[in-house]
Amino acid sequence: MMPRCAFSVCHVFMLVLCLSAAEDFDWTKNDHGSFYYGTFPAGFSWGAGSSAYQTEGAWDKDGKGLSIWDVFSHKKGKIQQNDTGDSSCEGYYRVKDDVSLMKELKLNHYRFSISWPRLIPTGIKSDHINEKGIQYYDELIDHLLENKITPIVTLYHWDLPQVLQEKYGGWQNISMVNHFNEFANLCFERFGNRIKYWITFNNPWSVAVEGYETGEHAPGLKLRGTGAYRAAHHIIKAHSKVWHTYDTQWRGKQKGLVGISLSGDWGEPVDISNQKDIEAAERYVQFYLGWFATPVFHGDYPQVMKDFIGRKSVQQGLGTSRLPSFSPQEKSYIKGTCDFLGIGHFTTRYITQKNNPSSRSSSSYFADRDLAELVDPRWPDPGSEWLYSVPWGFRRLLNFVKTQYGNPMIYVTENGVSEKMLCTELCDDWRIQYYKDYINEMLKAIKDGVNVKGYTAWSLLDKFEWDEGYSERFGLYYVDFRNKNKPRYPKASVQFYKRVITSNGFPNQREVENWRRKAIETCSSSNQLLAADPLTSHMEMVTEIVVPTVCTLSILLSAIFLMFLLRRRN
Repeated sequence: MMPRCAFSVCHVFMLVLCLSAAEDFDWTKNDHGSFYYGTFPAGFSWGAGSSAYQTEGAWDKDGKGLSIWDVFSHKKGKIQQNDTGDSSCEGYYRVKDDVSLMKELKLNHYRFSISWPRLIPTGIKSDHINEKGIQYYDELIDHLLENKITPIVTLYHWDLPQVLQEKYGGWQNISMVNHFNEFANLCFERFGNRIKYWITFNNPWSVAVEGYETGEHAPGLKLRGTGAYRAAHHIIKAHSKVWHTYDTQWRGKQKGLVGISLSGDWGEPVDISNQKDIEAAERYVQFYLGWFATPVFHGDYPQVMKDFIGRKSVQQGLGTSRLPSFSPQEKSYIKGTCDFLGIGHFTTRYITQKNNPSSRSSSSYFADRDLAELVDPRWPDPGSEWLYSVPWGFRRLLNFVKTQYGNPMIYVTENGVSEKMLCTELCDDWRIQYYKDYINEMLKAIKDGVNVKGYTAWSLLDKFEWDEGYSERFGLYYVDFRNKNKPRYPKASVQFYKRVITSNGFPNQREVENWRRKAIETCSSSNQLLAADPLTSHMEMVTEIVVPTVCTLSILLSAIFLMFLLRRRN
């Protein structure tokens, strides 16, 4: 009886610590501060990332099954310019080339995802295992390790097997939990002797909201007010089951870690002296990151989600909340299923209180939050409509995670910036500025005591950007998608990031400024390789606009001259 009693006391003590820690975050203190010159802790891991559907191509080769993104991207009007990921970067055929780029960049780790339908074409393990898919990932993992690059593997980066969507309704159905567990177990069995870092899901917020609420992403369903919550509920259960499977069957011999990668924009109160704005900002973060992090760390949804969705459900005449609930057994099973937390972060919003109507017809995830999002027009905007550069928000988010979840081990799994332009510019000075500022805010967070162990630049290559197709580029390396060989060219940010990695941070002002200058000088000559494109588009513009204008002017001048002659004759 004594050990059980001691465990209970310890458990209660830890719970009290967690609850008190959750109240420590100071919403009124936002220290933007100046740039901090210093280095990261010894052993800090630097990496870059990608995902299977965005980079591999070979969508129907070597026995791979259809994914929901294969089907969705082939529907006209779903993706910008009707682009697809059919060939993308042809990463499936370029393993050695791409690992060479990583080695040149001095990466410590590479984050990639395993395509579920490439391994199990129907998504159902008992149907068929595709050995050619296993072979591809074997080759990638072995080649990374030969080059002393640590693989960090994501099991689900959005490419659900299409059969599971058609047969069961995808993440709307509880059966996904067991199918995903079987897929994960196969990966542990075949690759686990070489993989020490597993991520179950990448950004489940997008899977749930954009896949099942707004329909912007595959599978394109618009189940407003219910679909996102149901999908998220099953994803959280699937994550916890996979964690327990690894913990009981594989951890003892493989000694790896299992985490989840959650994305979160930061929400800053418009007015830090206004309690309503502070509450709205916290609600924004809890409905985003906390939706998944709070169950994984504390066993249940954030109280504010339960309160708001429950109240609105009652007002809409529903008998139960649209937010599903966990049983006591499920709460206990889910709690603590996170060896490390992956954080994907790109931008920040200002948040203010706004009451939304509670009619059944207007129910949605976004209306449930009762808030409005704002941006400061002075924030740099490289061109993507959603991504503003607000570096201080990154430090705020990391500190929030520290106080809310007991300072977990964190790996930044996605951080980077895209541009929307002619996309032939290798001298990406704005990306250098973004990386410099955001990485520095992460360094400040580590000084604050946040337990960040690694950073993953997003992304290694330009790639298929979901509903934006190829119109948006995040890559450190430029990819020429119109060339069938998909050649890669280093942008200036490659040289800058490489210097940050080599120096493990920012040694001093003079040196860091020198890195930037040299990076821009290097890319200026490389940029000539791609200079033809802007020239061509300029020539088209001259042909379409200038030439007709000149012709029109010529006709007008001729008419005026003729009128002048006629008048003189008269």
